[in-house]
Amino acid sequence: MSTRTVVVTGVGATTPVGGDAKSTWSALLAGQSGVRTLTEDWVVDVPVQIAARVMVEPSEVMDRVQARRLDRGGQFAVIAARDAWADAGGDEAINVDPERLGVVVASGIGGITTLLAAYDTLQRKGARLVSPLAIPMLMPNGPAAAIGLERTARAGVHTPVSACASGAEAIAMGAEMIRNGRADVVLAGGTEACIHPLPIAAFAAMKAMSTRNDEAEAASRPYDKGRDGFVLGEGSGVLVLESEEHAKARGARIYCVVAGAGMTSDAHHIAQPEPEGAGVTRALRFALENSGITAADVKHVNAHATSTPLGDLAEVLALRNVLGSELDHVAVSATKSMTGHLLGAAGAVEGVATALALYERVAPPTINLDDKDDEADIDIVTVEPRDLPSGQIAALNNSFGFGGHNVCVVFTSY
Repeated sequence: MSTRTVVVTGVGATTPVGGDAKSTWSALLAGQSGVRTLTEDWVVDVPVQIAARVMVEPSEVMDRVQARRLDRGGQFAVIAARDAWADAGGDEAINVDPERLGVVVASGIGGITTLLAAYDTLQRKGARLVSPLAIPMLMPNGPAAAIGLERTARAGVHTPVSACASGAEAIAMGAEMIRNGRADVVLAGGTEACIHPLPIAAFAAMKAMSTRNDEAEAASRPYDKGRDGFVLGEGSGVLVLESEEHAKARGARIYCVVAGAGMTSDAHHIAQPEPEGAGVTRALRFALENSGITAADVKHVNAHATSTPLGDLAEVLALRNVLGSELDHVAVSATKSMTGHLLGAAGAVEGVATALALYERVAPPTINLDDKDDEADIDIVTVEPRDLPSGQIAALNNSFGFGGHNVCVVFTSY
């Protein structure tokens, strides 16, 4: 295994609670919900009428001409990547050879709003009026390609697609690019934009989404006995990953270390988690082994915790299987209680939150936990942020997705 250390030197985001990583983090610490009642005309035709739209629309911060050439998810990704790049110091400070710069930006669904809009144009106005930009806009790798073009990244531009585990898998893949010597710097993360009647209707048909239409801000409630499904969100999160050598040579601020990752698959069901958390257990064990840490090192978990009855508890079982009694001393945060579920961007946004939690030594709260599920025998941070211990500690960022994808990324303090 390579001995190259991978560090986080930049964080970027655009989310339902903030237009950048800094404001998103402040909102998470304050326990603010980004879930709102939808106001579009089509909302009367679908059973779920709440979602977590981004706090700041791309049109407010992006050039109009460029925005028109990108799917909404691509817009989010470019905004988050610019935020992360600037946070890491920008072109002059980072000063990386383009052939040593990579991009790994994931999506769980891709440019579905572009696809559906193009189909509507085809049906209503004919083939001649379908945009020639439709294909590059709807491609799942379109956001990664846009960032790669903007940054002139030539070490490789990649887009893992593994449903709701995609963003975390992108971070793991980006770190591996650095470890194996392909790159010195990688922009890694995820993006998603699918708040549209068709995805909402489809998820609702699966009984996967909350129907608390009259209580938007209280609808996403991981671990609560009253939880009834996830709330759909949108946005993007991106990390600047660097080799420690490259970061130190330029005097970069280092948030934390991406120490390793574990990835497995359930082979159980296309949409339901393995109920005993067996696949997640293996992913967690692989992650600890790959990172060279022990259960006692883990002091924080940013849990997948989507607010689905089965998924929340399967993760709890897996954490208990791997961490044992040490889990009693781990501060668990479920930030989807505030952001909703960003699907392919979830693990990336939560990766940003995990990196900042380690850097600032504080775990954000979980909101809407009024009546804790008896089977959720974990120490969940509620009401107020909680200080994390000093010294060398580790945090886990868990993400799981339809198809049985399990990803755990391990971050350690620097």
